[in-house]
Amino acid sequence: MPREKLPLGKQVAYAAGMMGWSILTNVVIVMLPYYYLPPSNSGLTPLVPQLLLLGVVNILSVIAASGRLVDAVYDPFIASLSDKSRSRRGRRIPFMRIAILPAALFCALTFHPLVKAESMRNAWWLAGTMILFFVSATTYIIPYNALLPELAETPGEKVRLSSYQQVGFVLGIIVSALVNNIADAVQIGFGITDRDIALQITIAGLCVLAAVILAIPVLVLDEKRYSDSKPSHLSLWPAVRQTFASPNFRYYLISDFSYYMALSIISSGLLYFVTVLLRLPESESGILTATMVLVSLVFYPLINFLAARWGKKPVVLVSFAALSLIFIMIYFLGRLPASPKTQIFTLVICAAFPLASLGILPNAILAEIAQQDAVRTGENREGMFFAVKYLFVKLGQTLGIALFAFLTVYGKDPGHDQGLRLNGVCGMVLCLLAFIFFSRFRETGR
Repeated sequence: MPREKLPLGKQVAYAAGMMGWSILTNVVIVMLPYYYLPPSNSGLTPLVPQLLLLGVVNILSVIAASGRLVDAVYDPFIASLSDKSRSRRGRRIPFMRIAILPAALFCALTFHPLVKAESMRNAWWLAGTMILFFVSATTYIIPYNALLPELAETPGEKVRLSSYQQVGFVLGIIVSALVNNIADAVQIGFGITDRDIALQITIAGLCVLAAVILAIPVLVLDEKRYSDSKPSHLSLWPAVRQTFASPNFRYYLISDFSYYMALSIISSGLLYFVTVLLRLPESESGILTATMVLVSLVFYPLINFLAARWGKKPVVLVSFAALSLIFIMIYFLGRLPASPKTQIFTLVICAAFPLASLGILPNAILAEIAQQDAVRTGENREGMFFAVKYLFVKLGQTLGIALFAFLTVYGKDPGHDQGLRLNGVCGMVLCLLAFIFFSRFRETGR
């Protein structure tokens, strides 16, 4: 029986899954370096030693990499299981269901160190909780994203559903960026004097909220009713090899990797840029993120129009070019002839359009790549395509956090901030690399 068109209410329910996942992952990206290696003016206690391994990489960089690298190996495994699943509830929903509680639990435990002081025990604890968190989150997000090309048939439907996904993602960013603002309210409302405890309560509460939101598509969507995909017959490694076979897909991957590495730098560094480079209160970071996201929502109809009129590739290239200029502005924050608030608000408003387009269009592009491959080969490997994408996304995010943590060795405190400024230069270079590789991508139908 042909699948039914996905109604608007179900599309919103699907997009909710991205919001829940975004809350969890962005809490980790935004708060992990700041919580474990705080700047001297934060009022927090450093929790892991600022030691260099082999004289190059600090411990937090290694810890950040550990969870993501284990997760990266796990990605194609869960994708293969999902692609080949013959469950009566569909290929994707059963995996999403079992991942919700572990993902929320291990995200919360990441911010409950064993010792409230610099300690290698905290480093080992953090490495373990991050591995378990990322594996749990992957068990949800890979099958979830593989649903996109199955639920949306035409290119227009894919862009529209991807837009709703991106709304969920940016709402998750807003919520995760308000951690310090919510912690302020927790301290005032409950009379808590210990900032560490206030942050732990806040993050635990957000993890519960995220779990509830992650459950929405699992409870609302009938995968069999709205999808007519068939299980793949390929085993794991042949499926991986076939997925990498397309040069077009490889250009997409490299540009995506560079972009997410750059994005991870700015996400990890925003609290530092606000409090160290501009000497503003840490609660300003939540307001800034909310402003950027709300402004970006204004551009969503324009992005859909430009993608339909000119194609997705030109819009993506313009966005990479614009972001490279925005990143270099970070180097000069606090030194420009304008007030600190003017400098940072100008930066985030300028970033709204490119971040919006790069949130919407890449997933729609990948859904088309996966669908075209299914037509060509007769194998439905949507899960594997998104697994490979997220493998590169996670590697990019890992290296972005690791690079940021490494550069803090060269200065992360007021008056000694060169390491923070160098992150702007690195972000610019990464966005230019993304531009160069994506310029070689061949958009179908253009």
